[in-house]
Amino acid sequence: MTWDNPEYFWLLLIIPLFLGYLLWQFFTKRSSSLTFSSLEKLKGISGNYRVWLVWFTPLLYTVAYTLFVVALARPQLQNTTVERSAEGIDIVISIDISSSMLAEDIKPNRLIAAKEVAADFVEKRVSDRIGINVFARESFTVVPPTLDYGLVKNMLETVDLGMVRDGTAIGMGIATAINRLRDSEAESKVIILLTDGMNNAGEIDPVTAGEMAAAFGIRVYTIGIGTRGTAPYPIDDPIFGRRYQNVPVHIDEEMLQHISNITDGKYWRATDLEEFIEVYNEIDRLEQTEIEEIIYIDYEDLYPLYILAGIGFLLTGFINERFMTRSPLFHP
Repeated sequence: MTWDNPEYFWLLLIIPLFLGYLLWQFFTKRSSSLTFSSLEKLKGISGNYRVWLVWFTPLLYTVAYTLFVVALARPQLQNTTVERSAEGIDIVISIDISSSMLAEDIKPNRLIAAKEVAADFVEKRVSDRIGINVFARESFTVVPPTLDYGLVKNMLETVDLGMVRDGTAIGMGIATAINRLRDSEAESKVIILLTDGMNNAGEIDPVTAGEMAAAFGIRVYTIGIGTRGTAPYPIDDPIFGRRYQNVPVHIDEEMLQHISNITDGKYWRATDLEEFIEVYNEIDRLEQTEIEEIIYIDYEDLYPLYILAGIGFLLTGFINERFMTRSPLFHP
């Protein structure tokens, strides 16, 4: 409910003045009187309904006046329709699942952290198709780009080491993602590549794969995950149980930076969980889907209803005054 002319509500201030005038007139007006020697005989007489109808007339007039003021304020029922259209982004997250992703420099380990942060990233997206592929010595698609975010998160949970032979084929990871995006008609196509090592396998050179992505208009964001220096790596010994060995961390940052540059993307190094989360937050800010809104507002005037109701109360008050009570509030 909205009001087109709310300034007319100031007219309601007349009502307390009107009621005050009626009370003043009732208590100060002189009336005819009869003298009785005793009122004992009159005490048992029941009252007449006309006594109460005397006050009914000003009440009806007051309600009628209020309804007319509300009609002047022009009440309207507002119906709003919003049409939204979005040109979504197609995103493929390519995750390294080589054995080195078990290192625990990022808790609980690199792979689990990668899955959890990726799931949070998926949860924030709107109108974007998101897919997942993994790579070690080979690469394959876990789930193609889809709007079914529940499916994407469920499939992320299934990602684990051992799904393919061990190794780090970064070029294959990019090429598999390109195959899922090259025929996309989305205005923006993005690959988020996550790795903790150097390319040591695969038939496709990573830089060549980056050039292919650039040719298809695909932007590649690369993330090197891992601390600098050495990282604790768990080793399960059948005799002594689990122990940790510090292994050197080697990430080909120059190559990852070059791939991002030629595809108009960006490279980040995440050395701890907080940096890793901030990387995805920055990608989320960089790749925003533009949503257009067209708002239609339709107004339905309701003042005729208040006018009709006001006329009804006014006529009822007039009938009550003229034919039912001959109210002394309005007549000498």
